[in-house]
Amino acid sequence: MNEYYFRTEDLSVGYNGNTLIHDIEIRVRAGEILTLIGPNGSGKSTILKSITRHLAAIRGDSFIADASVKGMSYKELSRKLAVVLTERIKGELLTCWDVVATGRYPYTNTLGLLSPADREIVRAALEKVHAQELADRDFTAISDGQRQRILLARAICQEPEIIVLDEPTSFLDIRHKLELLSILRTMAKEKGITVIMSLHEIDFAQKISDKIMCVHGDRIEHFGTPDEIFRPEIINPLYGIADGSYNITFGSVEMPRPAGAPRVFVISACGSGVDTFRRLQKEGVPFCAGILYENDVDCQVARSLAAEVVTETPFMPIGDAAFDRALALMKTCNTVICTGVPIGQTNRRMADLIAQAKALGLLRDGAAEG
Repeated sequence: MNEYYFRTEDLSVGYNGNTLIHDIEIRVRAGEILTLIGPNGSGKSTILKSITRHLAAIRGDSFIADASVKGMSYKELSRKLAVVLTERIKGELLTCWDVVATGRYPYTNTLGLLSPADREIVRAALEKVHAQELADRDFTAISDGQRQRILLARAICQEPEIIVLDEPTSFLDIRHKLELLSILRTMAKEKGITVIMSLHEIDFAQKISDKIMCVHGDRIEHFGTPDEIFRPEIINPLYGIADGSYNITFGSVEMPRPAGAPRVFVISACGSGVDTFRRLQKEGVPFCAGILYENDVDCQVARSLAAEVVTETPFMPIGDAAFDRALALMKTCNTVICTGVPIGQTNRRMADLIAQAKALGLLRDGAAEG
């Protein structure tokens, strides 16, 4: 048996016989979360629709535990795979309970009658997505975010081995985004359910996923672990980020650094400078920063936003080269902001730098002096 629970072979997808993306190779183990990322219109939804047979593949096939998806009956497929797509389903005259209950139909008899056990599964699914209060509501009368939770409950009702979701966090507020992703993570890790989904929020994708697929152009650009994928050299070109940069430490995109000669020198450490860096960027004030150890959180953000960052090797005493460069840059600025620097043996020369700023009259009134 193949070590991957879900995989594709020679898969090409598109519309009306025209190939949009070819040579798609997906390899996912049971209980893993695979997230597709990429710009709008790149084909993420097309891939998801093709592997779930909502759209006929141009070429190739998908396999669940070595069984061909093309060769399965729809009832057999619906017992193994649940789908939550972005298209609105027609739910006229249906309550939210009715919609969730349709997830049990692959297991009912020809009359489609629910057993007491089926009804308990429906109730539990509504409870899991915190939607019990919606049970008797008209499905067409609820909000987009509520609808998304109901459709997830329906997928949970199917008790699938694989769940496929297209932009499941769309229309959800931050609380419900976190709840939904936590539910998916629990399903994957505690029940061994394989999750395949697309997300726009790359910070969430980085935190929740076991594997990442980058969709862009006519083929898959990258496939790997979050550590392998979430790097500026991959994310910036994937999304065409020119004005700004991807910050690997925070899993977020930073705005472009202000243009012009630096007017402010920021002295910080241990993450104390991040808010100041971003405030200066927002105000359009060019700045320099230092002396920062290369493994400091401040250093990662400063490299994205500052005109220049003076750095030192982690755990090493501050050397003459770094100190002299920082002092020279500081003298070209009209303001020095110190956001707080714990002084120890290795960075004791930071105290000298702060003293120089104060002696030059550059240290801003009210700024912490370390």
